[in-house]
Amino acid sequence: MSLASLLGPRHRRVPGAPRARMILAAATALVCGALLARAPDAARAALPARSDTVPNEAPPAVAAHTSESGTQAQFRNVAFDIGRGITLDISRLRGELRSKQQGSPIGFDDKASFVIHIASAEVGLTMQSLDSLMNGYVFAYHGAPLRHLKFSTDSGKLVQEGTLHKVVNIPFRITAVMSMTPEGRIRVHPVQIKIFSVNGRGLMKALGITLQSLLDLEHAHGVSVQGNDLLLDPEQLLPPPAIEGRVTAVRVDSNEVVQVFGDSSDAGPRPLHPPEAARNYMYFRGGTLHFGKLFMVDADMEIIDLDPKNVFQFSIDQYNTQLVAGYSKNTADHGLVVFMPDLATAQREQGKEEMSRRK
Repeated sequence: MSLASLLGPRHRRVPGAPRARMILAAATALVCGALLARAPDAARAALPARSDTVPNEAPPAVAAHTSESGTQAQFRNVAFDIGRGITLDISRLRGELRSKQQGSPIGFDDKASFVIHIASAEVGLTMQSLDSLMNGYVFAYHGAPLRHLKFSTDSGKLVQEGTLHKVVNIPFRITAVMSMTPEGRIRVHPVQIKIFSVNGRGLMKALGITLQSLLDLEHAHGVSVQGNDLLLDPEQLLPPPAIEGRVTAVRVDSNEVVQVFGDSSDAGPRPLHPPEAARNYMYFRGGTLHFGKLFMVDADMEIIDLDPKNVFQFSIDQYNTQLVAGYSKNTADHGLVVFMPDLATAQREQGKEEMSRRK
């Protein structure tokens, strides 16, 4: 049976060009900144309201067979779309999905209900995803000091452009190197700061100020400031599903910031052996999975990319669209192998079907 079928002072006047007045204004600003209708009968009135997802509460028979341990996971070549325009480019991952409520299933329909604990992995964020992450989540709150952020790379360095809001809006450009702290946070250390296209480091040094004295990041997700350095906490930086794991290395590639989790010297968990060999896949083993109207006890499910020529584009928010456009088969060990198209392909197929129905 097909799974698809079931299933964050005054200004001194300076004579000269307007550019000089703009720079003076910036310096002054820096200093100042230290659903449903009622059922027609009693029987229907007793029914719970319908929703797009099923509550992640396991029936007694399922709960009785759901262990308190999580679900083992292994990914290869997956573009894991977590929403908000953010995609995690996972070249490899070995870890475990853990419910935030011990003993509950891993609910795919509620990504805030579980954590992806990473033992080892290599995960990248493109500059487009970094733009979305910082503008749409990390600094997406009223009064955020950094706005309109745009990221790029330059010879292994991260370049950040945007606006610093401090009395007036101050355009800036920071070129930084990235490294790891002993605590496992990512340090973004500026090697060049430009304010209004002039030497911002020299200006800030002359005024005796640092980014720490300028930026109030109390409400930012996973970002703090130390001197002129930004410190990123990988476990707090992303929206759900939450990620746990120790980042041991970071690098800037041509269009990505790549985080390495785990250490090659660690033994770590043993590799999993999916039912079918595939280049791009996600494999889940053990525990209980909940998706749509189904519960899978002692999970044994492999999701395989239908187009192995490129990475597997998977969306946790729109997985059902991909299920409908794919197919599945059972294994001799009572497991399940699901074949899915990339999200973009599934969406095109869905669009064609909707147009066909309208005719």
